[in-house]
Amino acid sequence: MADYRPIPDERDVFHEYRSYAFRPEEGVPAYDPDEHETPRATLGSRRGVYEADAADDTEPRCVCRHYWLESRVRDESHRTAGLASVATPPEYRRRGYVRQLLAESLAEYRDRDIRFSVLWPFSYRFYRQYGWDTCNRIVTHECEPSVLSFATATVDRDAGSVRRFAADEFESLGPAYDAHADRYSLALERDTDWWRHRVFAGHDRDPFVYAYERDGQVRGYLVYTLDGEMGDRTMAVSEFVSADRDATLSLLSFCHDHASQVDRVRLRVPAAVPLRDLARDPDRIETHVEDGPMVRLVDVADTLSALSYPAPDVSLTIAVDDPLAEWNEDVFRLAVAADHADCTRLGDRSTSAADADVRLEIGALSQLVVGFRSAANLDRTGEIETADSEAVEALSTLFPETEVYLGDRF
Repeated sequence: MADYRPIPDERDVFHEYRSYAFRPEEGVPAYDPDEHETPRATLGSRRGVYEADAADDTEPRCVCRHYWLESRVRDESHRTAGLASVATPPEYRRRGYVRQLLAESLAEYRDRDIRFSVLWPFSYRFYRQYGWDTCNRIVTHECEPSVLSFATATVDRDAGSVRRFAADEFESLGPAYDAHADRYSLALERDTDWWRHRVFAGHDRDPFVYAYERDGQVRGYLVYTLDGEMGDRTMAVSEFVSADRDATLSLLSFCHDHASQVDRVRLRVPAAVPLRDLARDPDRIETHVEDGPMVRLVDVADTLSALSYPAPDVSLTIAVDDPLAEWNEDVFRLAVAADHADCTRLGDRSTSAADADVRLEIGALSQLVVGFRSAANLDRTGEIETADSEAVEALSTLFPETEVYLGDRF
């Protein structure tokens, strides 16, 4: 058995592993603290797995980084861990080190009272086998800037204005972001460091941040880069936030204003942003939908007890299959009343999995809890096992489907 522990003083090793795993075509750039230890790069906590019987071993078998976050689920804020930079050098692969790293990470999350784990996968199949599953989809619209001329023709330019914002003005963007985040489950609660070093700062270059102001208030903003050379340049919008229709149109008009400077506009947005409905030429917009990040419950009993529910007086038993966290591999009784909810692990096996009202895997339960998929949808795809249709209806009542969007990369 290997040891799982922090690796705060081996940043050069972490840099080497991460470079080989995610950018091997660039080789391994020489480690330079001034270049590679930026405020953005030092966010989060590094962890590694080491051989237990080698006390002087300074070479981890695999590494990862944890971001200590909070996200909104069911209209309340919950502690959330972002898992990133999982990397193993080729000489240590296929030995079970990553499985242990993930299991130990979940145990640490549990000790920290964290409810949800989120990650951006290199392979969905790989992380599904360990209990994570897709939590939202990313929609990318791409078109020539002229296609957005409808916004310029519609917007009242005298009602507001667009200007560039600097990192020290991030607080002015907060109300617009909050209005945006209120609509989406798993939207992150952003602190000062996240705004300064993740939104306003990039890996290789900082993005532009422009905001639309009306009546002295920011009503929306864009985060984007200009990629490529003149004649083949794309305005790549990684974050599009608007509090209302006027803000949406004003920001799209701002993109249209780049017609003399860019050849394409690429917008990465939640599915709910109605670009194709607003556009006069939707056939000139290339729209691509892809799976986004993945989510996983850390502790079923604690998380289901901590959530708020829309309906009182519901009780049912849920059998959960979890390939990684033994504390979730059990039958749970979820009882929801008007003023509280309680989820109890039936470790005495008084109710067997076969006798439970419903049975499902931890990944499907995680999708249900955050609102990405409904109980009816999971039932149609065979991911809920039950002999009682009323149990599916009860789950549908407790966990209504909702808009989910986690767009922050980490």
